[in-house]
Amino acid sequence: MFIACLDLEGVLVPEIWIEFANKVGMPEFKLTTRDEPDYDKLMRYRIDLLNKNGFGLKDVTDVIARIAPLIGAQEFLDRLREKTQVLILSDTFDQFGRPLMRKLNWPTLFCNSLVVDEAGRITGHKMRCPHSKLTTIKALQSCGFDTIAAGDSYNDLEMIRASKAGFLFRSTAQIKADNPDLPAFETYDDLANAIFDAL
Repeated sequence: MFIACLDLEGVLVPEIWIEFANKVGMPEFKLTTRDEPDYDKLMRYRIDLLNKNGFGLKDVTDVIARIAPLIGAQEFLDRLREKTQVLILSDTFDQFGRPLMRKLNWPTLFCNSLVVDEAGRITGHKMRCPHSKLTTIKALQSCGFDTIAAGDSYNDLEMIRASKAGFLFRSTAQIKADNPDLPAFETYDDLANAIFDAL
């Protein structure tokens, strides 16, 4: 039995932190997992930047509320779900993900959690488990699933390489150059066809 595991940001929805950076006029927030492979380091940087500039959870979620899925993402998900199980594996957070899942017709999302104080200030983050995407892929495989994975960033490479089939989607030139053996696609039709061929 197959299960398709997809990254969220950059694959199905715009990058939350880039949208936030644009809204508040601070390009420092544009750093993402496409740029920084160490996710813990990246989140500590983001949280420190939020707190230094007086931004809380509501400031970020207000931006998320205005984010729409990427054009074609919903139709792509619908096509996949007709053929196989689909799981969204993301390093985002419950507090960010739920509004986006509503807009994508509630696919299953495995993600992490933010630590937020009574004043609404983000004080930390809790990862679901170490190497959460790879760990989840291995757990699914231990249950008898063949996994197919797709993502765009450094933190997707482990799950892509551990799967029966794995693909880069709308990734950076650097990541594609560093991983020339991984098929890379730019359109949902091409990615869907590659996934269907792997089933």
